[in-house]
Amino acid sequence: MTIDQHIEELRAELKACPERAEQAQIAAELQAALERREQLQGAAIGAPGG
Repeated sequence: MTIDQHIEELRAELKACPERAEQAQIAAELQAALERREQLQGAAIGAPGG
């Protein structure tokens, strides 16, 4: 699974989740995944030939 697929899956889970506690957990996971994607994109931009 790619990071983008994981992010989309988390977004779908967040929309469908009825419990606040679980929503908070999913939102935190989503934020971490978004930050990770930014790190990966930044590394790709900084890579030789990128």
